[in-house]
Amino acid sequence: MVLATPNRLRTSAEFSSTVRSGVRYGRRNVVLYAAPLDSGEPTRIGFIVSKSVGNAVARNLVKRRLREAGFLSLSTYGTGLAIVVRALPASSSATWAQLSVDFDVALAAVARRIVTSESLPKAVGDRTQQERNVRG
Repeated sequence: MVLATPNRLRTSAEFSSTVRSGVRYGRRNVVLYAAPLDSGEPTRIGFIVSKSVGNAVARNLVKRRLREAGFLSLSTYGTGLAIVVRALPASSSATWAQLSVDFDVALAAVARRIVTSESLPKAVGDRTQQERNVRG
């Protein structure tokens, strides 16, 4: 399946902000980063599959499998998340089932962490990066 344009991370700035400010969770085949978006925004997903994963054929296979897993996850996490999935070298030899399980477990873990961190009260003087940029 193809991710619709509103569900894709497109720019390097979107990738960078998600990786830097997001919650991270690693599995054998993937590392998943997620950051909260405004509640009404659709979930956006981006993929990083480097040459360390394998040749072009292997990388494209991994990307197609991860895209499918991302598409399937939109039914559960349809709004409010920016997600970056980084494929690890082991992903080139993983089956569809293994990649899918790793993706699902990592996504559930980061979603739990985001919900937990948003529900905790902020300490006085603890500002997010965005607040620092706005306030100076």
